[in-house]
Amino acid sequence: MFRLIKLPFFILFLALSASMTVLFAQNNANPALPGFDSEGSDAKAIEIADKVMAAMGGRENWDNTRYVTWKFFGRRLHVWDKWTGNIRFENGDMVVLMNLNSKEGRAWESGEEITDPDSLKKALYNTESAWINDSYWVFMPYKLKDTGVTLKYIGEGKTQNGTAADILQLTFKEVGRTPQNRYLVYVSKESGLVEQFDYFSKAEDSEPRFQSPWLNWQKYGNIMLSDVRGSRKHTDLAVFDRLPAAVFESPAAVDMMDLAQSANK
Repeated sequence: MFRLIKLPFFILFLALSASMTVLFAQNNANPALPGFDSEGSDAKAIEIADKVMAAMGGRENWDNTRYVTWKFFGRRLHVWDKWTGNIRFENGDMVVLMNLNSKEGRAWESGEEITDPDSLKKALYNTESAWINDSYWVFMPYKLKDTGVTLKYIGEGKTQNGTAADILQLTFKEVGRTPQNRYLVYVSKESGLVEQFDYFSKAEDSEPRFQSPWLNWQKYGNIMLSDVRGSRKHTDLAVFDRLPAAVFESPAAVDMMDLAQSANK
């Protein structure tokens, strides 16, 4: 009798332990950043956010991706070192080399370095503002569990293109330059990728200011990125394992696409 009772209990214990191990591994495959509103977010939304990360290549591949470059709708050039926070920013005749963490850097306009403290401060501030905006238009799906974010599951729906989707709501707490914004993010039920977002200037607005598709997902390095936003498109999108130090240290002209082609040879 003792053995008959003990054996099922032992098997049950092993099964529960295995289930808990799998659940723990799943929950930690895409850990939230410090300050993510886990209490205010719901489990369904978090589960879908984790599926999005997996569909894009997984958190480990995202974290291991160091350098990314793109031109925001073909205009402003960004080169980002994700590991150090160093960026290179070019907009017209302006070149800025700065660190997003320290907020320190240098700037040049028409080839002349900006040395006036107030003018330099303004250039660095405007560059960071442009980076915050432009990077969100490229990397938003990787930031669903960022600091200050609250995630809610709104329900099922369809994108403007008719794709069946799960809809997430993103709101923010005291982060970024515009914490009053709200987004609805449409996650394709088929691909698990974000295929649209709706932007609300204020969280309480009933109608979005605009809706934008996220299309043409492609693999760059070990991660997936999307460049098409309806009639507009980000250009010169590339991922690097290595870049010359001069990219972040010298205002001299650099051809990022030439570097990308060299890296792929």
